[in-house]
Amino acid sequence: MKEAWWEKAVVYQVYPKSFKDTNGDGIGDLKGIIDSLDYIKDLGVNTLWLNPIFISPQIDNGYDISNYYAIDEIFGGLEDIETLIHEAHKRDIKILLDLVLNHTSDQHPWFQEALRGKANIYRDYYLWADEKADGVAPNNWESFFGGSVWEKEEKSNQYYFHLFAKKMPDLNWKNPEVKRAMVEIAKFWLDKGVDGFRLDAFIHMIKDDFNKDVPNVPAGEIAIAEEYYANLPEVKRYLSEFISEIKEVKPDCFILGEAASATPELADSYIREDLCQTVISFDHFAERIIEQDERIPKGLEKRTLDAPEMKQKLKKWQHSLSEGKLPTLYWNNHDMPRVVSRFGDDTQYRDKSAKALALSMYLLRGIPVILYGEEIGMKNLEIRDIELFQSPQATSQYIQLLENGLKKEQALRRIASVNKEASRGVMQWDASEFAGFSTKANWIGENREMFYNVAVESQDEMSVLAFYKQLIQLKSEDLFTFGEVIFLETTDNILAYKRQYNQEEALVLVNLTGEEVVAPAWLDSYSDWILKMDSEDVIGKTVAPYTYKLYIKKDEE
Repeated sequence: MKEAWWEKAVVYQVYPKSFKDTNGDGIGDLKGIIDSLDYIKDLGVNTLWLNPIFISPQIDNGYDISNYYAIDEIFGGLEDIETLIHEAHKRDIKILLDLVLNHTSDQHPWFQEALRGKANIYRDYYLWADEKADGVAPNNWESFFGGSVWEKEEKSNQYYFHLFAKKMPDLNWKNPEVKRAMVEIAKFWLDKGVDGFRLDAFIHMIKDDFNKDVPNVPAGEIAIAEEYYANLPEVKRYLSEFISEIKEVKPDCFILGEAASATPELADSYIREDLCQTVISFDHFAERIIEQDERIPKGLEKRTLDAPEMKQKLKKWQHSLSEGKLPTLYWNNHDMPRVVSRFGDDTQYRDKSAKALALSMYLLRGIPVILYGEEIGMKNLEIRDIELFQSPQATSQYIQLLENGLKKEQALRRIASVNKEASRGVMQWDASEFAGFSTKANWIGENREMFYNVAVESQDEMSVLAFYKQLIQLKSEDLFTFGEVIFLETTDNILAYKRQYNQEEALVLVNLTGEEVVAPAWLDSYSDWILKMDSEDVIGKTVAPYTYKLYIKKDEE
């Protein structure tokens, strides 16, 4: 069977607003990405995923789209994306666009037409329901952004459904015209030369009966209702119809689906020819609370990696998918804090923890997805003003922390430690005032660091950047693409696995934590293997914090 191009994909995720600004407005743009393609190519990745770049009011950083056919002027124009696609392809880099299927902006012409009344042909593009009684919403389902999923439209006295912000109404996929319109959008971009799509929140495309309430919720209160609006069986039907049509135009179109709550078993059902080639799930992460402080409200506690549980989750993802199906391998994306701050140590062991965690994940079986800046060890953005957080929840948390006695800097740091916006700081190209991202203050801020930037690390053979380049090169080998994964027994905090393919064999061993742990007894049997990647820690009876080793079996010939 012919090898699909995406089986050896290494995806580099770029958040366009934060990558490179070329026109001095403090917002990253497409020309900045074009100017950086040689850097991206040199890194060794072969696929570029762009977060949304379409016209948008930016209520949710571009995930609220008002025109799918045009580029938001903050990023450039249609000619810029055409140039980006052309220049990327010249460098053998594929392009994935972020496509939002679940909802649009309330400024989209479809919704503006829908507001004209119940008889409008676009009314049924969205989800509407009548109130139960005077002023009572159709059900007690809670939005992911807080508050009810229902917003009343006074003119018709009906409610429209929004799973996210109230300015992001959900589409009605049971209307065939919605599917037809989305197919035409996808075909438009495929005709422009894009190689695939990351499908945002596709697991929410279909909703249950609006007459159902979440049980055991007190009257007048609301609750998250994933059983009614996530992973319903009909999702596969509507997604299959959509993808089957676009693959008639481009059979090798790569579909990277976001299935945030998917277990390995559910992910397996989403990975098939007429659905997704792989899915992004948050399920493989495991963390534990490591402090008790009455001043810290629930959700803001200091956490770290739960290494034993993480190991079990990784094992399950590696072994539960059917033959030939690949998981995504990732530590970072735009919806979570940065890995070196979240699960590593961004002070004492910054380089070692960044390298150790990367090695542990990316040589497993699957498709790596690397967030911009991860390859230079970027940590959480040091946000200096609560106003820079777009999340309303952050403001209320800040007020509570100050009332509980924390200082301003402590409160901001604590919020950033769990907030997704801490991952969106601008790319650190050099050590200049604005990190080489722009010539002026930018939209979110930057960490001004002397050593963790592209300019410095490009000249250092021992840098995190140099390590990532070597790691990505290794990932391209058949051993680490197609090889069997065999997990080895170790103490809780050590992850160890072998990769085997034909006559080739490798062993990965990583201490996932900042604690010294007992060495596995079997390690001596690998003493004659070649060390390919090494933290240079001597392993005796114990293994030092964030020690990492990659052993390659000697050629017997």
